[in-house]
Amino acid sequence: MSGLRLFNTENGMTEVTPHLAAVEADLQGVVEAHMETLLGVRFLASEYSTGPVHGGRIDSLGLDENGSPVTVEYKRSTDAGVIHQGLFYLSWLMDHRREFEHLVRDRLGATAAAQVLWSGPRLICIAGDFTRYDVHAVREHRRSGLDPL
Repeated sequence: MSGLRLFNTENGMTEVTPHLAAVEADLQGVVEAHMETLLGVRFLASEYSTGPVHGGRIDSLGLDENGSPVTVEYKRSTDAGVIHQGLFYLSWLMDHRREFEHLVRDRLGATAAAQVLWSGPRLICIAGDFTRYDVHAVREHRRSGLDPL
């Protein structure tokens, strides 16, 4: 499903050869270090625990330029579960709004925490590629009224 081509414009124009990150943490580290530039999202937390009941960790949490919460899920290669996992964490986030607002207050201050916009939370999935099942999951989720991307 990939079709994005990247080019290096230093010393002419050469296409950048795509390759998968050696480990998922490498990809996550690069994105988190440059999240505002790449995604327009202020970075808040990495590997954020959803607690013992849900037993997971949200790869990255952030706040977009509109004040909306953002969850980011990474997969180094193609993984049919990336969208479903991301939607699970997005649902968890919507059920734990106060906890997220406390995180925002701790990282960005009380003013930013008071202005969190819950009407448009975002899920960003970054993967080596996506399957037809991912496309279907996004389509069905949009029909339910939430835009996950």
